[in-house]
Amino acid sequence: MIPNQAWIVEWRAASYVDKIHKGVKPADLPVEQPTRYELVVNRKAAKSPRLTIPQSILLLADEVIE
Repeated sequence: MIPNQAWIVEWRAASYVDKIHKGVKPADLPVEQPTRYELVVNRKAAKSPRLTIPQSILLLADEVIE
């Protein structure tokens, strides 16, 4: 996740905690599903003798970190 998306996830979690703190039963809160998934590949971290990232995955990635 990139920092902006991490902030959104934390904000959503905080809103759930706030509602529970105000007395809403957790069972009454809706389950939220993500609307978008991102594939981010960190090539520097993936450089390993036992790990090779196929070109097809790199082409599908939303972001490739060199």
